[in-house]
Formats: sequence, C-alpha cells, structure tokens
Amino acid sequence: MTDRTLDLDALDRRTYLQATGAAALGAAGLAGCVGRASGTLATRVTDQPADIGDFESLVVTVEGFWLGPEGDDPDEDAEDADNETDTGDDADAGGNETDGEEDAEEGREYFEFDEPQEADLVELQNGETKLIDERELQTGEYPYLQLDVSSADGTLTDGSDATVDLPGNAPLKFNESFEIRENTRTTFTADFAPVLRGNGRYLLRPVPSGIEVEYEKSSESDGSGSSGDNETADA
Repeated sequence: MTDRTLDLDALDRRTYLQATGAAALGAAGLAGCVGRASGTLATRVTDQPADIGDFESLVVTVEGFWLGPEGDDPDEDAEDADNETDTGDDADAGGNETDGEEDAEEGREYFEFDEPQEADLVELQNGETKLIDERELQTGEYPYLQLDVSSADGTLTDGSDATVDLPGNAPLKFNESFEIRENTRTTFTADFAPVLRGNGRYLLRPVPSGIEVEYEKSSESDGSGSSGDNETADA
C-alpha cells in the first residue's frame, strides 16, 4: 500500500513539473514576439517640374499615410495605373479613382499625423524636400507608401485660383518597396507634381522616377560607434 502511494505522489509531481515547464516556455515565446526590433521611418515630400511653373503656390495638406501589407510584393499592374501621367483631354478625376477593393486592402496600416502637415510644392523644386513625419516602427519590408492628401490649394502666376484634383477619392500611392531596419533610419521621399489636363484643370500625380529610399545606420548599429554610411536604394 505504501509503494502505491509513493508512485502516485511521484506521478503527480512529474505532471506538475511538466505543466509548469510548458507554461514557462509559452511565456518566453510570447515575450519574444512582443520584443520585436524597431527602426525609424522618415517621410519626406518633393516636387518634379511637370507643370509646377504655372503656379505661384501649390499647398498640399497631408493627414497621414498607409504602409502596404508587410511582406507583399509591389503590384506591377497597380504601379503602372497609379504612376501613369494623364495629359489627354479624356483624363478626369473619375478615371483615376481607386476602387473599393484597394481602399479595403487587407493588411495595410494607417498612421495619422498628430497635426495635418502642409507643403508648398513650388518651394520643393530642384531637389528640395520637406520632412512631414518621423516615427519608430517595427522592422519589416513593405511594398509601398500611400499618402493621405486631403487637399491641394493652388494659385497660378497670374493670381487666379487653380483647380487641382487628387486621383479620385484615393490617396497618392508610391509603389516603391522599402524596409524598416533595426537601428536604422529609413528616409522615404515621395515625389509628386501637378499635371495640366485638357480641360484646364490640374491633376496631382506621383512621379515614380523621383521616389528615393535611403538607409542611414544609427550609432548603436555597429561596435565602433560611428554613424555608418548612407545607402540609397534604386528608385
């Protein structure tokens, strides 16, 4: 009778240790997920010539941005559609609208600015850029950045008001893949410009050839304490 009691006690103790060990491993796994590395994303805007010479000022207001679903590849068909410059008489805002499927794209994430940011594109020519946001984000690879531009207010050189349309109801999408790297500052420069259309109105469009992505290592990323070299991704 005594031997049977000891066997049961040993079994109960073994079961207890196995259960607590599994719980500890589970907690360690969760801690690993929570402690994911982060890096910095700096978002800048600039302007290519196009028809900006018609303007005395062209102030765009940016409310925030979307990041494309992490790990997805850029959609080449979408890139051609979004980045194509319309100059014909038939180009209109309706022709550039983004359908509901893209608006509801799964996996993308929206980041709203604390305050709307304004940028006068007339002042952002010849390589000039303006920083509109900088924040820490989890590391990962993203297929595009999409600006949430709520308005574009233009004044022409003759003093009259210009009508500047956005691409339908959709934000400006810049199809250039980039990474958020640990201990690294990623600078994404979104390039867009107004294009005069056949109906006398202007359309604000992305300029794919002007998109730039740069990576700058922080002083914490190498043992020497140096800031490291800048690396520019091909646009």
